[in-house]
Amino acid sequence: MTKHNGKAMLSTMPKKVDHKLPKGVSLDRDFRTREPRYYFRAPGKKKVRLRETPGTAEFEKEVACARLGVAFAPAGQEQLSHTALRREAAEGSVDWLFAEYKRRVQGSINATLLARRSTILEDVCNYKFGSARCGDLPYADMRKRHVLEIRDAIRDKPGARNDVKRTISAMFSWAVESDLASVNPASQIKLLYSGDGFHTWTIGEVRQFEAKHPIGSKARLMLHLALYTGLRLNSLAILGRQHIRNGTLTIRPEKTRKSSGVTVEIPVLPELQKTIDESPTGNLTFLVTEFNKPFTVNGLGNKMRVWCDQAELFHCTTHGLRKAGATIAAENGATDEELMAIFGWTTKNQTTTYTKKARRKKMAAGAMRKLLPEGSEGI
Repeated sequence: MTKHNGKAMLSTMPKKVDHKLPKGVSLDRDFRTREPRYYFRAPGKKKVRLRETPGTAEFEKEVACARLGVAFAPAGQEQLSHTALRREAAEGSVDWLFAEYKRRVQGSINATLLARRSTILEDVCNYKFGSARCGDLPYADMRKRHVLEIRDAIRDKPGARNDVKRTISAMFSWAVESDLASVNPASQIKLLYSGDGFHTWTIGEVRQFEAKHPIGSKARLMLHLALYTGLRLNSLAILGRQHIRNGTLTIRPEKTRKSSGVTVEIPVLPELQKTIDESPTGNLTFLVTEFNKPFTVNGLGNKMRVWCDQAELFHCTTHGLRKAGATIAAENGATDEELMAIFGWTTKNQTTTYTKKARRKKMAAGAMRKLLPEGSEGI
């Protein structure tokens, strides 16, 4: 439709989303962009991403398919979907390697990470070199130039393109280790600069949050748990009194549970212990919903988003608190090894970002006097 008058636009707009979603359907907003994402969840089964617009007939059909555990095909794509379901990957193809990778690493790496990689690898397999679908081609023929073409075609932002590179590299690294491939075509591709990522909280922003959310509030407890432990969101969601003994917090972070298996053991700072003692907490987790139940990871992230917005810190996130803690520790003289112990990192790739910046800051402060002509007054 090319007309843009009010009536024409109304006729093409989807119905307003009913806030009372169908049973089993939940809304999880993207942590960074706040884009709404809908999922169908059934006990004991993996959640299903719903891509149709709530309130439309297609959405209702998609939910119905999710309940039955069958694939949903958008209008006009039924035949394509049935063809895809019947597709059997030929041994030696990219499709086959992807299927083997997903089957054999399941349970050995974080489920969320595997799901994220699977989504990217599905897009990789569906990419076409001319008329040839990548998934149908021999994976042994994939070269660096092919990875670069796919990376730049299926994602448009530097950070997302880096995720494609990392995912392809992870699959081929596994294949080389499993003696299924001789080379990793993505291993020599450098990561693109994607900015500094999540905003690092300043001390002023921490104080602004505290001014809005006083001691005794769940928001203040969340702030101090994140800032004074350096834990990620998925660990903060399960953190409870059972993790603290004799003044020491001991936890195995969810992100590295099935990879490095590193355990974080850190003393509980007096400021954090004071906040815990003065805050309402749950039985199994410190942070609970208004129904006194533990938060899901997404639920806690969404709640922190609300608390930040209430404090007019619209650019601040939970992960930014982790970065703030690392920055403060590095500026106070923490070494790479000390940062690794605090934050559960297993290599210095992460820590050097903070220690180098801290050293540069101190060197610049000490060197400023050298800009003065000899014999001049101090700054």
